Amino acid sequence: MHIEFHGAAGEVTGSCHLIEINGRRLLLDCGMIQGRSKDEARNREPFPFDPGSIDVVILSHAHIDHSGRIPLLIKLGFSGPVYTHRASRDLCRIMLKDSAYLSERDAEWENRKRERKHLPLIDALYTMADAQVAMTRFKGVQYGVKKRILPGVTMRLSDAGHILGSSIVELWLEESGIRRKVVFSGDLGHNGAPILRDVTQIEEADLVLMESTYGDRLHRTLEETEQEIVDVQAEASRARGNILIPAFAVGRSQELLYLFGKHYKEWNLDRWQIFLDSPMAIQATEVYARHSELYDTEAAGLWRQHRQHSLLPNLHFTRTANQSMALNQICSGAIIIAGSGMCNGGRIKHHFKHNIWRKDCHIIISGFQARGTLGRKLVDGARRIRLWGETINVAARIHTIGGLSAHADQNGLVAWYNGFNGKPPLILVHGEAESAECLSERLHNELDAPVRIAQKADVIDLIKLSGFVSQ
Repeated sequence: MHIEFHGAAGEVTGSCHLIEINGRRLLLDCGMIQGRSKDEARNREPFPFDPGSIDVVILSHAHIDHSGRIPLLIKLGFSGPVYTHRASRDLCRIMLKDSAYLSERDAEWENRKRERKHLPLIDALYTMADAQVAMTRFKGVQYGVKKRILPGVTMRLSDAGHILGSSIVELWLEESGIRRKVVFSGDLGHNGAPILRDVTQIEEADLVLMESTYGDRLHRTLEETEQEIVDVQAEASRARGNILIPAFAVGRSQELLYLFGKHYKEWNLDRWQIFLDSPMAIQATEVYARHSELYDTEAAGLWRQHRQHSLLPNLHFTRTANQSMALNQICSGAIIIAGSGMCNGGRIKHHFKHNIWRKDCHIIISGFQARGTLGRKLVDGARRIRLWGETINVAARIHTIGGLSAHADQNGLVAWYNGFNGKPPLILVHGEAESAECLSERLHNELDAPVRIAQKADVIDLIKLSGFVSQ
């Protein structure tokens, strides 16, 4: 009985953890590696295990860095079920299709260059047909229901408060009379964030795997964050410019629309035209609407009002490429929410091309930006960027608003771990080295927690946890 770490170990993306028990193999997440080109190229490397040997996948949530390689896993031989929350299944139906489309498109572009150089052609990582096949393996479950999924393995999902359907995974394991309970945090939400309920507190565990994305920083309060948004709007209105918001299609886009609807009158949003310029975000918003049973009390109340009259009458969905291109003719008075969230692709890059060189433009960075991404470069103060071979000056004001993060900050992570009885052994995953080390130090110093930072290919014996030693 052991666990191996094959992704999001010493880095943020590519979540993938393997548990072996009773001769069976269970995978926690199977995510895409994201970031720099050389990082994303690792998605084509062979899995460090035989995909055909995996019996079950448990998916914590729909984000591509957790779900994105499931179609590839199936394509290479995995034939078992994928257990996840029903809302995550619905979101994956959208997100994996989009991921497959991008994979096919990237392969097509690469092969055009290869043909000219007489180089061997490459296949897409997986196709839209592969993504469609993958969805037939998804088994939707509800929060709070215990389910036996393998001999000696029972699971339960609880609300992680990160995005719709995001789950904390509890696993009860038994082999040769020895019992262990492993808790995997998935990605934990920021308590008090819009729309979703707060993170579920789990009290019992023999081993905890916890994310550490923001283990080295604290978020501003929602009230402070909302005031920052108001201030940006005021500045942009005086300058008579546009506001661009690169946003993740799932989670961040819906939270922004919710806040705009909630504060429509007091923020004087009637002076703006608001565009959700992302077909995937539009579809995800429709999924959010179908799962209002997962909302917190305040959001549920606003949703009931929304069904009676529009909370955001100046919202426009731009589904087609032509509709998106028409936005480039607007020089003032537009708030444009578009993907991708880390600015590495999608329509936001086209809006940058037409706006980022303008002094009257304001850009709100509202989510995590991985190293090597265009968004990270802007956060780090880049004054020039490259778009389609052209160097463009950055004259726009860049506003990093961390309080909108869908991830718990350091205080939130420490508080969640502190809710366990008896300080169980803790392994930090899903964090860059500095974040994980900073969080590890605080957990050790303040709580005397037995904590380690996962590294790729680490193996933890689940039977000998009594000998677990902090790093």
